[in-house]
Amino acid sequence: MDPTLAETLTGWRRHLHANPGLTLHEGPTAAFVVEKLKELGVTDVATNVGGHGVVATLHRPGSNRSVGLRADMDALPIEEAAQDLPWRSTNSGVMHACGHDGHTTALLGAAALLMQDQNWSGTVRLVFQPAEEGGGGAAAMVKDGLFQRFPMDRIFGWHNWPGLPAGTIAVHDSAVMAAGNRFEIAIEGHAGHAALPHLTRDPIVAAGHTIVACQSIVARSLDPLDTGVVSLTMVHGGEAQNQIAARVLISGSMRFVRDEVGEQIRAGLRRVAKGVSATFGVKAKMRILGGVPVTRNHPEERELAAEAAAAVTEMRRDVPPAMTGEDFSHFLHEVPGAFVWIGNGPSNGGRELHNPHYDFNDAVLPVASGFLAETARRALAQTRG
Repeated sequence: MDPTLAETLTGWRRHLHANPGLTLHEGPTAAFVVEKLKELGVTDVATNVGGHGVVATLHRPGSNRSVGLRADMDALPIEEAAQDLPWRSTNSGVMHACGHDGHTTALLGAAALLMQDQNWSGTVRLVFQPAEEGGGGAAAMVKDGLFQRFPMDRIFGWHNWPGLPAGTIAVHDSAVMAAGNRFEIAIEGHAGHAALPHLTRDPIVAAGHTIVACQSIVARSLDPLDTGVVSLTMVHGGEAQNQIAARVLISGSMRFVRDEVGEQIRAGLRRVAKGVSATFGVKAKMRILGGVPVTRNHPEERELAAEAAAAVTEMRRDVPPAMTGEDFSHFLHEVPGAFVWIGNGPSNGGRELHNPHYDFNDAVLPVASGFLAETARRALAQTRG
């Protein structure tokens, strides 16, 4: 990549990091994307696709093949910890703790590379997706007619990966990331004076037993050779120190690779809620919220992505999948495609995903943009089997 373009991309990435848009509030980020696409000479740009989604089209005559390249745009509700970072988030309580600022910028970089290159023909769709962080952005774009309005034969995406050497691309044989659901367990008790507990039905005590019981679902309900995760991530309840509360809400996340395991976990959560109700005289209800399927590469597209990766950087095939989720999986249920990881460098010092000390490694931008552009070229040149 030309050093001038790399420097430009770094500036754009840092601007996005300093001005993050929370899930479902990506309007300014989408506007920035549109502005930069126009600066690059991209004129066919659609906005408000499935929310704040942006889809840009690059077309050259000579082929009827088409390919999609996707980046996510949203940030997380996390307060950034790095006080001395020049491009620290200026939006209190919101930060790009997952690197979507880098993903968005890399796709803009791929647009720049493809605009400069005359040696391809066909159609490239640049899909800038909103609301990946639990906001159902991919599903919303599909519902809004993404693949009917902007036809594409295949689609490819990537995620930065702390702990993998910077710029190294990992290509998985099948599963890349897990399926998952968010869930809530609402416990309704009977409020009263803290000094008169016998006149109440205490939802906080019931919640404590619920938390412990939920941790037994994976340990004692799943085959040890299966993979599953149940994490309880939020507990809300109580209004005063001298009152036994009326209600406690427990929220969490479940992850799995096989659908049968997912159903076992959901059955376990329902069983815990029913048992807590009976044991403590409260009403406990479990509710499944949104979720994502397994992110699973299609064989032909996996090999194409591996060839493109090997052409631009070091490529590995030995990295195991992760229990994190990715709603790019909704796109893979509609058209063939593949999803890869690109190393972000060391993860020590709080540089893990969703950590308040995280920051995207700008040195990765040329590799990521180059990989996306090379994948598009190869996809347009290749006839699917």
